[in-house]
Amino acid sequence: MIGNWNYGTGRRKTSVARVFLKKGSGKIVVNGKPVDEYFARETGRMVVRQPLELTNHLESFDFHINVHGGGESGQAGAVRHGITRALIDYDESLKTALKQAGFVTRDAREVERKKVGFHKARRRKQFSKR
Repeated sequence: MIGNWNYGTGRRKTSVARVFLKKGSGKIVVNGKPVDEYFARETGRMVVRQPLELTNHLESFDFHINVHGGGESGQAGAVRHGITRALIDYDESLKTALKQAGFVTRDAREVERKKVGFHKARRRKQFSKR
């Protein structure tokens, strides 16, 4: 990718998104597919577009996004975080509005590990009194 691209890395759960943006017509390409084709659920598409709707840049930029790891929800969150960082790289004045909406902060919630002797992370084995 040669030219004037801005970059942002986004993370959510185990997903990592590398987001490149440049002036354009509003095309969003995720792993070689249009965003509407890549994210099957409407919620995923909505999450990806949130920072663009907030800053009124829905039709202003073209995005080229590589995302890997995790599932659909985690990838959508990682893309949102990456788009936010790329927008801030493009224009620092957008940071305050994006920060107030909570898009700049990385969501630190991760899956809790399973403990020995438990069924899951917190679900204990059934107790038998007798």
